[in-house]
Amino acid sequence: MEDILWFDQLDRGSLAEAGGKGANLGEMLKAGFPVPNGFVTTSGSYFRFLDHNELRDRISTALFELDVDDTKALQDTAERIQKMVMDGEIPADLEAKIKEAYQKLSEMRGEAGGVYVAVRSSATAEDLPTASFAGQQSTFLNVHGEEDLLHAVKACWASLFTARAIFYRVQNKFDHMKVGLSAVVQEMVQSEKAGVMFTVDPVSEEKDVVMIEGAYGLGEVVVSGSVTPDTYRVSKGSFEILSKEISTQDWMIVKHGGKDVRAEIRDDMRGKQKLDDKYIVELAKIGKKIEDHYKFPQDIEWAFFEGELYIVQSRPITTLKEGQAPSEEGAPSVGATKVGDAEILLKGFGASPGGATGRVAIIPTAKDIDKMENEAILVTDMTTPDFVPAMKKAAAIVTNTGGMTSHAAIVSRELGIPCIVGCKTATEVLKEGQLITVDGSRGIIYGGKVEMAKPAAASAGGAAAGMMVPVTGTKIYMNIADPDTAERVASLPADGVGLLRAEFMIADMGEHPRKMLEEGRQQEFIDKLAEGIRRIAASFHPRPIVYRATDFKTNEYRNLKGGDKYEPHEENPMMGYRGASRYIREPDIFEMELKALQKVREEYELKNVWLMIPFVRRIGELRAIKDQMHKIGFYRTRDFELWIMVEVPSTVFLIEDFCKEGIDGVSIGSNDLTQLTLGIDRDNAALAKEFDERNDAVLEAIKRVAAVTRKYKVTCSLCGQAPSVYPEFAEKLVEFGVTSMSVNPDAVERTRRIVASAEMKVLMNRVRKVMNGEKEEPHEHHHD
Repeated sequence: MEDILWFDQLDRGSLAEAGGKGANLGEMLKAGFPVPNGFVTTSGSYFRFLDHNELRDRISTALFELDVDDTKALQDTAERIQKMVMDGEIPADLEAKIKEAYQKLSEMRGEAGGVYVAVRSSATAEDLPTASFAGQQSTFLNVHGEEDLLHAVKACWASLFTARAIFYRVQNKFDHMKVGLSAVVQEMVQSEKAGVMFTVDPVSEEKDVVMIEGAYGLGEVVVSGSVTPDTYRVSKGSFEILSKEISTQDWMIVKHGGKDVRAEIRDDMRGKQKLDDKYIVELAKIGKKIEDHYKFPQDIEWAFFEGELYIVQSRPITTLKEGQAPSEEGAPSVGATKVGDAEILLKGFGASPGGATGRVAIIPTAKDIDKMENEAILVTDMTTPDFVPAMKKAAAIVTNTGGMTSHAAIVSRELGIPCIVGCKTATEVLKEGQLITVDGSRGIIYGGKVEMAKPAAASAGGAAAGMMVPVTGTKIYMNIADPDTAERVASLPADGVGLLRAEFMIADMGEHPRKMLEEGRQQEFIDKLAEGIRRIAASFHPRPIVYRATDFKTNEYRNLKGGDKYEPHEENPMMGYRGASRYIREPDIFEMELKALQKVREEYELKNVWLMIPFVRRIGELRAIKDQMHKIGFYRTRDFELWIMVEVPSTVFLIEDFCKEGIDGVSIGSNDLTQLTLGIDRDNAALAKEFDERNDAVLEAIKRVAAVTRKYKVTCSLCGQAPSVYPEFAEKLVEFGVTSMSVNPDAVERTRRIVASAEMKVLMNRVRKVMNGEKEEPHEHHHD
């Protein structure tokens, strides 16, 4: 691994070398977004530093058997390890490379005396869709000169072992010595205004809303929650500004004399809107483009200087709870006073939905967290990562300062506990031990124990009580990836799970399946996978669960522990060693998966679980897979169906042969089928507009599959979001006779309504044709 890499040498595949921040900055720079230039010291240089100073064993020894819940022991150990790192010597050749890169960056900017830079820690396990590592490592702003830069890089390395970082890794089961650290060195934007942008509203989880927070000066005041920023909400479709919350800001952080200093803001500017409407809209458009590029909601840091907007960081939002809409009431029933009669003590910004009642615990600083008791309401000025042990005990969190993107807000949403930020005077108005009720959805704090209406209960069949959910002939299934989500959304009006992805459950194990097999731990793999499937199947029982066998690509498998040993490098993993062909070449691994499924059906007696094989290219693959199933006594029965995914054009052409071979159902993977039919890489931003499931060629493929499967009485499902986004696409599917659609939980109700409308249109057309004596097309005979 190189010691130094420039942003233009990085992309989203550079996590191992540059961590989340570095990889994303390189990706965005290459994609043409306004990212200030820079370079990274790679994780390889960090590990070189450890080895040069013989620190690996010393650090491992210090962490061995550390009880992270013992606050004093944790702090003492953290300080001891950080001192080891700061006392270490950077290898001479590495030091020379860092200085040389800094000089080159300075020359690019025409700064003979050295450019001012921001030095940010970028851990190789951070900014992933499953963990935010919010504020775990350090950032140093306005670093100037070679010696200050070297010190900042070393301080970044040391910050990997702060008490909060150690605690977080233990809680999230990350191996301390496997997490590397890259230091991102980036041109410093001396921002006049700065802040954070979410491409999905983080509280309401409205996907068509961009939420922007902005403040004067450097953006650290927003990220840290030191001030309460302005909040702007913008429509992602029309880019109309939906709302503006203007906050008063008394001070800001600016560069003065080469240092970051706190400066007072002029009286006439304090209560003004921080970012002009023109730039709010421009920023929202940039955010939408970044989300489109990554195809995942983004948490973005931005800066504004001399009429220009800059993006200084982007990472996936890790706190969205797929399919879980916060209740309108915001809190469960807690008895006593009704909402209408309750005393409102304070209002702030609802940053994490839900409700809780408890006693106030005022925690002034992180040094006071030992005072925190279980299920108390944590009240403080602002939280930092050092507060996390106390936050995990809290029933709810209330802060004086901060916005939707402050540390308190992000961590509360990760923990799933109510949070209100920006209350201004919470630590003064609320008293130690006082009984209060927190409504994190509305941002209201009530005195005493307050009863709020529960969200509507849901029946086992899926439709929530009192909800007017239409009945459809087309089944509406859900896509599910993990047991926690399943247990949370099983009450939605879905007919079952049309796509249970195994990848998340296997990724949670953290190890490559072959590594576990070679270590004689195949039963451990079987038991863990079976337990995850069991939880999902039990949540939806008796509704069917269509379990899709693992469809990891080689680059994804390589991310698991041991993966680099077993996985080949492929230039295009999307069209490579995946799905059915992998099971045939590695029957021992596939057998482990089959046995997990068998255990769920036989030992747990959950017969609602079926099997679906992804990325089937040839008839011979289906035959070979059925042979593997028969070898362990796994056969198609009346209550066990075998499905295949239709994602490859060859499967479309050969669909009749597949039906004759013996299958019970197909699921059309609209994303892959569109990609392979049109020859468009769906991750290619330049071709994003051409990627469209409504293309005539794709529709013809779906029409053919639906017609043939109907002939052989094989069910035909479609998996993808297009039906919930494009009503005309859903109407076409109904017209073709597709028997079910599987969408994300948040789109279940919307899709059912769209499909109900589409079915009515198709029915009315049939009635009209019959009345007019017109002949029906064969494909119109569906759902009879």
